[in-house]
Amino acid sequence: MEFVVEQGKQPHQECSTLLLPALSIGNVGQLAVDLLVSSMKAERIGYLDDPFVLPCVGNDAYGPIPCGDLALPLEAYESAFSRVALLQQRSPVVKGRMVEFAKNLANFAAASGKKHVVLLSSLDFGKWQKIDMSSGPQIYYLSSINPDGRDDNCEQLGWKRLQEYNPAQRCWKYLSTLAEGNTMLESNLPFEDELEDEDYYPSLPFAALFSCLKAKGLKVTCLLCYCSEGDNIQDAFHLAEAACRLLGLNPNAFPGNGSGGWVIPFSWHTVYGPPPDTSIF
Repeated sequence: MEFVVEQGKQPHQECSTLLLPALSIGNVGQLAVDLLVSSMKAERIGYLDDPFVLPCVGNDAYGPIPCGDLALPLEAYESAFSRVALLQQRSPVVKGRMVEFAKNLANFAAASGKKHVVLLSSLDFGKWQKIDMSSGPQIYYLSSINPDGRDDNCEQLGWKRLQEYNPAQRCWKYLSTLAEGNTMLESNLPFEDELEDEDYYPSLPFAALFSCLKAKGLKVTCLLCYCSEGDNIQDAFHLAEAACRLLGLNPNAFPGNGSGGWVIPFSWHTVYGPPPDTSIF
């Protein structure tokens, strides 16, 4: 993985916390990072080039006026105001190469002096075993602080540990072994079409990233929410707000629009295309 710094830009050492999405259903993690970048008025300082991420290119996601900037697969941002670095991933990883990508990303995070990595991702609502909507949408977490994934700070924020995390379960154990650079026979692992319910969570991108970042000795916190495909903008707000609570940031103080508060990314205005022509009705 190669990090290319934009001309005239320089990474800030004080931005030791890294926020990034783990691609999953509904793209909620990516939407949340877009919302944070836009609201923090974060500055793009460069991009990452990795052989295991599919190439893509698009228009600038944040600027209303075309200025020649293109959106790339892996973009690095920094908010000096919030002392947070953000990484946006806009295209998926090559199938079967997730662990290699996660290792490359973990090496980059460690080499660039990051101390805490926050992963934002979503889970399939159809896999939710114990549904409890009594207090509204729930945030689930997974932390590297303790072997069982528990974090007292996250508990105090009212979040629930991902109960399906079991480091002794075969797929989680397999991920951990690979992340630590060891080899392991795959004969006891299920084929993709034979995955059981307990294999769903370790099969997701956030699990590989969590395992590889943890293996590098970094503090890792995964923030997760259940969702379905469709309009997931409210889920993105929910996840972005959770990230702010975890890091002690106040969205009302963000400089994005000059008066604080969330700033909707310009790219969201055309998520579902233009409205229909009223003359057809």
